[in-house]
Amino acid sequence: MSSVLFVVTSARTWTLSDGTEHPTGYWAEELLAPYRLLTAAGHDVVFATPGGVEPVADVSSLGDGDAAALAQIPGLSTPQVLADVDVADYAAVYYPGGHGPMQDLAVNADSAALISATVSAGRPLAAVCHGLAALLPARDAAGQPLVAGRRITGFSDEEERIGGLADRAPFLLETSLRELGADIEVTTPWSDHTIIDGLLITGQNPQSSASAAQAVIAALS
Repeated sequence: MSSVLFVVTSARTWTLSDGTEHPTGYWAEELLAPYRLLTAAGHDVVFATPGGVEPVADVSSLGDGDAAALAQIPGLSTPQVLADVDVADYAAVYYPGGHGPMQDLAVNADSAALISATVSAGRPLAAVCHGLAALLPARDAAGQPLVAGRRITGFSDEEERIGGLADRAPFLLETSLRELGADIEVTTPWSDHTIIDGLLITGQNPQSSASAAQAVIAALS
């Protein structure tokens, strides 16, 4: 079967607009659910982070048994260095969320280049929730925002407000994607909502993790 690259944030905190360092990481469900579905379907999963730093789960995202389950995932604690990844080695790329990507992947040039190369190569690219922050710096061959004109979803401004961080966020994901020309569609907060635009697969929130992963599986088959 195919190898799928999970690009995971290495951030431990998100610097808010008032200077507060908000503890974060990746969101457990957004990594666990797709990992389980993809591996059950026979695909290999490989992990990469900026600098090859071991990623951490946002403590607030951990449910019963999640920490133990994450600790058993091969390669998660020893990810590849993102800058060294060759996109040709992978059939698809997936970005889980958590607030961590708002800190590092939203401005990471290596990640942006990987995204552009994945799309140019005609391979499935998926992102869920705040994982879509990684799309912000990505550009197409003409130098235009990769999301411009694309039908996508992502963590909504309303969900950020409900979560209590919107007023102190240095930027809001939904608003930022719209400003780059994305045709972004969001639905009722915390509802399962995945959009497929060609080989670009996006999920709105943690509740969309499984449906986004199923879309990746379908694209690979």
